[in-house]
Amino acid sequence: MDREFDVVCLGGGVCGEALVAELSGSGLTLAVVEEHLVGGECPYWGCVPSKTLLRSAEVIVEAERARELAAARLEIEVDFHRIARRTAAMAREWDDTAAAAALARQGAVLVRGRGALTGPRTVEVEGVRLIARRGVVVCTGTVPVLPALPGLETVDPWTNREAVRTGELPPSLLVLGGGAVGVELAQAFARFGSQVTVVEGTDRLLPGEEPEAGALLRRHLEAEGIRVVTGARVEAVEREENGGTRLRMSGRQFLSARRLLVATGRRPDLAGFDLEAAGVRLAQGWVDVDPSTLRASGGIWAGGDVTGLGGFTHLAYYHGTVIGRQLRGRPARANHTAVPRVTFTDPEVASVGLSEAAARDGGLEVRTVAVDAGEAIRSSIHGFEGGLIKLVVDRVAGVLVGATVVSPRAGEIVSELTLAVRARVPISFMADTIHPYPTFSRVLQGALAEAAEDVA
Repeated sequence: MDREFDVVCLGGGVCGEALVAELSGSGLTLAVVEEHLVGGECPYWGCVPSKTLLRSAEVIVEAERARELAAARLEIEVDFHRIARRTAAMAREWDDTAAAAALARQGAVLVRGRGALTGPRTVEVEGVRLIARRGVVVCTGTVPVLPALPGLETVDPWTNREAVRTGELPPSLLVLGGGAVGVELAQAFARFGSQVTVVEGTDRLLPGEEPEAGALLRRHLEAEGIRVVTGARVEAVEREENGGTRLRMSGRQFLSARRLLVATGRRPDLAGFDLEAAGVRLAQGWVDVDPSTLRASGGIWAGGDVTGLGGFTHLAYYHGTVIGRQLRGRPARANHTAVPRVTFTDPEVASVGLSEAAARDGGLEVRTVAVDAGEAIRSSIHGFEGGLIKLVVDRVAGVLVGATVVSPRAGEIVSELTLAVRARVPISFMADTIHPYPTFSRVLQGALAEAAEDVA
């Protein structure tokens, strides 16, 4: 059976939802193919439930600090079942009824099932062929990567999906992977009462960020009792007699815990796709697209995580909007100069643009400024110490090309810096901009003034 539409979208996650919103009212017919839940990873297993867990963990720590700041007497008993219930509610109880209805109201036809790209503008969904007259959009997202470790299958490891859905707090937890997902969930479970160890193969946490950011975050996590092991080579996983997990390390003692959470990366979800027949190529394992148009081949676009351009909800939504505008015949190009990213630990780690190393590798004449974000009076009021504002400036052009913030509310502070990188705002203009007092962002005032010195 063949069914024809103007546009067929593989994936009903954030990119697909943005595409639907953009094409609504255009007169174009649109089918959205989704095997799992409409809305994708973010609302059900990613951003929303994980940040809900982090918020609960933050409240516990803030309540404990009342002993120092406000309360003569305070008793706290963590109720993990209450935490789990609220997390489930925020994740819509893993029910996409409302999200699916929203697609229908905007004119999209939802096709349930596993879809695969099988040829130019052709998608197969469980024996039904969907033909796209105008274009196919691939935005199937990613799935967790489980490392090829002997014995891993014997311990029933968690990924982020199992971690956010658990109703029981493990007494101890091994987190394999020190990237954003690993450190966020590690801090949350540690604050709930688990004994947590983070195991990272590289020499620092958050290896995709500036080295200073990973070093600072490690200091904060260790201050909370989290054990951090970096430069680790895990050789095998073993199931203990009590049902726990043991990691066998090269040149190290065994690490043991009741549960193992694997957060070692993700790969694009392209199972069953005949990319060659469709004329689509992979680049380092990701769908190869023109970064400006997001075209993968004639009549085929790809957006969101599958492109490898960044695994962020806000970027996936942006891609869906840009692709939708092109399908409507409107001029639209994607710009990836300034894509902000935030790790929602406490303190948060936010960054945008080029790292210092990337800027130097790109041949820029670089000036860097680094100050302690804890120097802001607002940080002192909150009792925060050990932060970072790092600015990377193109000295010749006199503009900001990258920035990293380690601070409470870093995710809010970075928006100003994102606009500056994107618009190439002169650093002298930024230094002359007034920041309100007393805010966490006030520390930017001095950093920008210093960065404006000795630039062209």
